[in-house]
Amino acid sequence: MAGTPCPACGTPNQPGRRFCRRCAAELKPAAKPVPLPWWRTAWPFRRRVRASSGQAWRFFVILAVVLARCAGGFLLLPAGRALIEDTRDKVGKAKPVTPANITASVEVARHPATNTTDGLSNRYWGAPAAGATVTYTFRKPFRLVDLIITNGASAKPQDYARQGRALQLDMEVTTRDGGKRHKVLSLSDKPGPQTIPIQISDVTAFRLALRSPVGQTQGRHLAVGEVEFFQRS
Repeated sequence: MAGTPCPACGTPNQPGRRFCRRCAAELKPAAKPVPLPWWRTAWPFRRRVRASSGQAWRFFVILAVVLARCAGGFLLLPAGRALIEDTRDKVGKAKPVTPANITASVEVARHPATNTTDGLSNRYWGAPAAGATVTYTFRKPFRLVDLIITNGASAKPQDYARQGRALQLDMEVTTRDGGKRHKVLSLSDKPGPQTIPIQISDVTAFRLALRSPVGQTQGRHLAVGEVEFFQRS
């Protein structure tokens, strides 16, 4: 018998029949819809539409999503970098950095600012009053992770209060690109080293200004024993 073979069982059928005479399968089944592209399987493109219907709208939605992701990545980039640097600071070891040059706005006789980096706890930089500044410059930029300050005339308790002390320091850090970072450092009124986390990259210069003096009576001046810088190894 000549005719259309059944797509299900292969039995020939007379022309014009709609269903197979043997298995009753449809002889001319409707064509299956073309699978949707991947971008049409998620909201808001899940619903099938007529050809060319809403194409411009979908294009602008996709463009907005792409631009939003790019903007989000750009805004989060500094935070991501800061997190990476902070993690490296915590897992790495710190090593001391020696300034190349030290200058002070004013110094008391026999108590120069260079005493703050000599490693001796019984020598100090003497300043006549609050507002005096000391500036440290370095040979090459580095990642400053910690600052250790020994306040007062000596690290020994019996000699610590022989001179006045500054309990606040205005910090100004200069980086390689010429940028300035400012911060107010608060110190405890006690002898011995005090560690202050800094975590600033590409440091080239570091300045401290003395604020909030205590113990500065007649015949006394402000004393800063040691200022130590540590970089990430």
